[in-house]
Amino acid sequence: MNLSRRQLLAASTVAGATLAVPGVANANVVRRDRPGLPSGIMSGDVSTNSAVVWSRTDRRARMVVDLTSNGRFDRAVRLHGPVTGPDQDFTAQLPLKGLRPGQRYDYRIAFEDAWGRRGESLEGSFSTPGRNRGLSFVWTGDTAGQGFGINPEIGGMAAYKAMHETRPDFFLHSGDNIYADGPIEAEVAIPDGTVWKNVVTEEVSKVAETLAEYRGRYKYNLLDENVKSLYADVPILSQWDDHETLNNWYPGEILTDDRYTEKRVDVLAQRSRQAFLEYLPMVHSAGRNRIYRRVSYGPLLDVFCLDMRTYRGANPVPSTVGPVAMLGAEQAEWLVREAAASKATWKVIASDMPLGILVPDGDLIEAVANGLPGAPGGRELEIAWVLSQFKKRKVRNAVWLTADVHYAAANHYDPSRATFTDFDPFWEFVAGPVNAGTFGPNALDPTFGPEAVFVKAADFPNQPPSGGNQFFGYVEIDPRTGVFTVSLRNLFGKVLWTKDITPAHH
Repeated sequence: MNLSRRQLLAASTVAGATLAVPGVANANVVRRDRPGLPSGIMSGDVSTNSAVVWSRTDRRARMVVDLTSNGRFDRAVRLHGPVTGPDQDFTAQLPLKGLRPGQRYDYRIAFEDAWGRRGESLEGSFSTPGRNRGLSFVWTGDTAGQGFGINPEIGGMAAYKAMHETRPDFFLHSGDNIYADGPIEAEVAIPDGTVWKNVVTEEVSKVAETLAEYRGRYKYNLLDENVKSLYADVPILSQWDDHETLNNWYPGEILTDDRYTEKRVDVLAQRSRQAFLEYLPMVHSAGRNRIYRRVSYGPLLDVFCLDMRTYRGANPVPSTVGPVAMLGAEQAEWLVREAAASKATWKVIASDMPLGILVPDGDLIEAVANGLPGAPGGRELEIAWVLSQFKKRKVRNAVWLTADVHYAAANHYDPSRATFTDFDPFWEFVAGPVNAGTFGPNALDPTFGPEAVFVKAADFPNQPPSGGNQFFGYVEIDPRTGVFTVSLRNLFGKVLWTKDITPAHH
């Protein structure tokens, strides 16, 4: 093991675990009288020296993790994680600290019942970023939207398989991990005359309102073998947007939707947030309830995961002149401060909503852009402040990545085309959906001077994944030159467009 015993003891203390004698367990025979693993395993928020591993069992039991850095489980260190039960929907997470940079780790997760009997075990892996290694990752959003779930006839959620085949270091899910507000039925009639067929469960048959129904959405996605296989092999970096709760929601909203018996969005959001935090492994460094965070991938990359949902004001009318919160003052100041302090070559701003693409909510504004020429108004004011602070504080090589709008695009923003000019030029890349209806393209707002350099949208509105127009992005950073190469790809992994960006030096 390359981990020192002191480091691992520190890890187990942080996790509330106890370090036991390394164990040997090879045969993975599933026995009904032992704890099972119905939803696979996952790792998340892997940085240079830390990670979080996750799984779910089917009864009250204690999580047990064997960790090794050489693929040899006979030399693994055994870590005991938390005891889980119905209060956590039998999910468990274990933070790992004191890891070595630039190291591949293999882990095995099982659960022990009250008699100390271990059940089913599954193996996964992740790699910590290192100083002289390149880095690659994929990103997308929008899973199981518009009633398009797991279709066995097209091999399930096939874009997850295409992402997995790129062998990325991590997967950034840019939001809409689930569609809690979209029932999934056995068959969906498509305008082109075809029929889409879904695997269905009782928990996805209606809009999610109860905690059990929100949890059921995550369990549903984890029935897909492509999803499970990617998650066992590739760490996830998760964001949350609207559909984890319901479409276009904001704090304080009261619903008029007849499908809901609970009309208070704040009550639904609290349940949805609990399910999100239970089912996705992440570091809760600043308190369990804060979803925005920075994850460091060494000298090449820092990722700033934004939360554009929790702190927003009510969706405004387009003509709103005064400020409307999107990030909220505290998060906006955090983003500027952390990005300015970052020593990484590249700063990826993982934004769950686009900046210059118009996203309406009926007659209201759902995203940042208000669709009007002229000076910033509404939510644009907060983003204008962030962009001008980036310029003032010399934040170089910031790239914005997003999903949300259900088509792929490469948008370049330049003050020479803009109404608001106090910012440095930057790129915003849009990917998704990964398994949902495809739409677009949407109109661009002139305030920050975006130009659509590349767009690939649906052949017809709400096109199903079987049409092939599902999209993800792939990024590779060269350790020698620092060049940031981004490509936009389709359901089959075919490269549709690519761009090399050379880093600007201070």
